[in-house]
Amino acid sequence: MEKSIARTIAEFAVNLKYEDLPSEVVHEAKRYLYDSIGCAYGAFNTKDVKIIRDIYLDMGGKEESTVIGFGDKIPAVNATLINSIMIRALDFNDIYWKEDPSHPSDIIPAALSVGENVGASMKDVIVAIVLAYEFEQRLCLFAKPGIRERKWHHATLTQFVSPIVAGKMLGLTVDQMVNAIGINGSHNHTIGCPTAGKLTMMKNTVDPMSVQSGVFAALMAQRGFTGTEKVFEGKEGFMDAFIGWNAKEEKLNPTEMKGRDGISKWSWDVEALIGGLGKSYKILECGMKAFPTEALTHTHISCVLKIMTGQNLDYTDIEEVKVTAFAQAYDILFDPAKYRPQSRETADHSLPYCLAAAMVDKKITTHSFDEEKLKDPRIFEVIDKIKGEPSTEFEKMFPAKQPSKVVIKTNDGREFSEYLEYPKGDPREPMTETDLDNKFSGLTLGLLNEKRQREIKDIIFSCEKLNAKDFMNRLIV
Repeated sequence: MEKSIARTIAEFAVNLKYEDLPSEVVHEAKRYLYDSIGCAYGAFNTKDVKIIRDIYLDMGGKEESTVIGFGDKIPAVNATLINSIMIRALDFNDIYWKEDPSHPSDIIPAALSVGENVGASMKDVIVAIVLAYEFEQRLCLFAKPGIRERKWHHATLTQFVSPIVAGKMLGLTVDQMVNAIGINGSHNHTIGCPTAGKLTMMKNTVDPMSVQSGVFAALMAQRGFTGTEKVFEGKEGFMDAFIGWNAKEEKLNPTEMKGRDGISKWSWDVEALIGGLGKSYKILECGMKAFPTEALTHTHISCVLKIMTGQNLDYTDIEEVKVTAFAQAYDILFDPAKYRPQSRETADHSLPYCLAAAMVDKKITTHSFDEEKLKDPRIFEVIDKIKGEPSTEFEKMFPAKQPSKVVIKTNDGREFSEYLEYPKGDPREPMTETDLDNKFSGLTLGLLNEKRQREIKDIIFSCEKLNAKDFMNRLIV
């Protein structure tokens, strides 16, 4: 491997221009920006956003970048964290899940905050957003099986991408970009517990923190700070630490572990990470969320809603619900702690809770996880009737498909079954413009009137005419 992985990535990122992007890629970047800004508005009054924002307002500092909607002017590094948490807080932003999961839109604030600080155009911001999706999604294909199988969180992937995005906005040279990747890739390996068992606010914060540190790493590199060039493939680098990699011979160490199927072995797919750059763009393969819940819940929720509404059932009609899921989803979503969630973060990652709420209300919205709703006795009348079972057959279909089978039995002996292989928002069943408008409207209800909602949409979809500072100022509520 003559050229380091980080240098190959840096060369592509530094040289990519707005004019290189196909029109459909630019349009898709705007769609994800629209979706993400809607999610940020939806999180306006959440407790976690308030805590972090209050800390930074108390700290003060140079007025470099804007907090989405609020209009606060604070240092770019700090604005990045608040804005990223706003996009992430409701677990309603985008999703890409292959060998590893990710939410590339978590990284968009690195482009917005740094772009505003340096006076960049929104055309440059769009390029940085495309880079965020490109490398975040490629990293989801890099380890086979993914690093999640080693019980690490996907912020471990984001640490390599956020400095690329921030570095692009800062105009770093290739050498500086390599250093930025090496700096941030040395200290953000995140354990998986934020999304396991009883969840806390860290579930939605660990990735934004990795985004924020990427901005700081890019600023360090701009000033001449150095980082490990072979942070991926070097001795005791990412590849060596997570699976095992002989840096000298460029091959897996013989102590490599077995994969989740117990047969296939761990491997690194370097071609998936850096092969064919610029020939197509990964942003076209990402998905959006139709529900503000953990991504693997979506096919199951859709199955339940289809039965409940199609058969005009009431939650009191239910005797039993059987859910068949692939093993990885079962492990995440049917953890015993998920049957009595005491926080929004645990509830939106609890399939029993999500399905019970769907059966009671015939819908799932951001309000399905309000504190008052978590105490709704009707949900806990039905939640224990929901049973899950893992399927090895379904496991073989993942991640190409996310199969779900739901069977609902009623008290009078009837039985209804639904099967789905991928959720609404998947690239094979994408969110339409109407879907996105309805989602944005629901997220901004009570914050923006209909006229202002249309204005924000127009601003986003014509943003290439603006600079980043004007764009952020026009989002203020």
